[in-house]
Amino acid sequence: MLDLETTGKDPSAIVYEDLIHLPAQPATVSDVRTAGGTRVNQHAYLAHFDGRFWAMWSDGPGLPRKPPEEHWNVVPGHDRPFTRVSYATSVDGLQWSQVKDLSGSPRRNGFGWIARGFWVRDGQLLALASHFNAPGYPGVGLSLEAWRWNRDYERWEEVETVLDDAMNNFPPKRLPNRQWMMSRRDHDRGVSVMLGGTRTHADWEVRPVAEYEESGQKPEEPYWYILADGKNLVGLFRDNAESKRILRAFSTDNGETWSKLVATNFPDERSKFFALRTSRGYYALVSNSRPARRDPLTLAISQDGLVYTHLFYLVGGRHIDYPHMIEHDEHLFISFSGAKQTVEVLKVPLVAIDRLIGYADTSN
Repeated sequence: MLDLETTGKDPSAIVYEDLIHLPAQPATVSDVRTAGGTRVNQHAYLAHFDGRFWAMWSDGPGLPRKPPEEHWNVVPGHDRPFTRVSYATSVDGLQWSQVKDLSGSPRRNGFGWIARGFWVRDGQLLALASHFNAPGYPGVGLSLEAWRWNRDYERWEEVETVLDDAMNNFPPKRLPNRQWMMSRRDHDRGVSVMLGGTRTHADWEVRPVAEYEESGQKPEEPYWYILADGKNLVGLFRDNAESKRILRAFSTDNGETWSKLVATNFPDERSKFFALRTSRGYYALVSNSRPARRDPLTLAISQDGLVYTHLFYLVGGRHIDYPHMIEHDEHLFISFSGAKQTVEVLKVPLVAIDRLIGYADTSN
């Protein structure tokens, strides 16, 4: 999965300080670092809908691990009870509105909400969040819920349960057969996919992918995308075991069945990652690729979605994690969390990546 033009297939040969820095305009959506570790902002997601950028994230109490004056870029205890989902909007992706509440309080004492992303379905904007028995998502009571944006009243309205015993990682995408699919974890941390979403937003069938701790692997935070042939799928998985590598599997039947997970040579600091196929045709993968720590955030580029040949530096010098990314108007907009206390966005011009990888537009 890794074969860089500079250092080849050996991930240990990467010198992260020597990576080319991509030009990017930074923006801050929310910052709770002055709370001294008593507040958490994490799980940031982006969307562009109705002429606006939308950001959502998990916003809740933190458990301080240091004195307040030493907690500026130190990760607090997180995934705590009473965590909510917040959101903000922007016209340009750089200047953001004030922070507003999306989810309201958790339904049950001791539970919380985990932000799970935006889903544009039938011309409507849905927001997804999992209701979880805190701290941490494993345990009885897990469910995936949805809210719908009411344009007329400018507010979020809770709809209904999407699926019980479910936490997705990113919102649904269309399969080659035009069904929707999104990844799922259950309360026992088993990894599967949800197929359907066509008749209603709560119309799903579950297909297994892998069990947690199967064959010594601990697959977490699954993600998938369609390969360049427009037919086959690749699934990528964080490994909570000690491999410090991204796990990979394939499906040739629209997610109905999956190959066994195999550890690749792509390095990973056991953190969340995200990939998309750009309008140029090449794939971009944003992740914490340094195995030693979640610093920096990097962007890898692949022509076919299978082998990544370029790796660039995005932001670092501090704890950075849990990215999401969208493409809009010739730019990548990348959201992430800083020490789980900030929600930030980078605006990266695609033309800068084009030049660095030697991309040539042959459409004309």
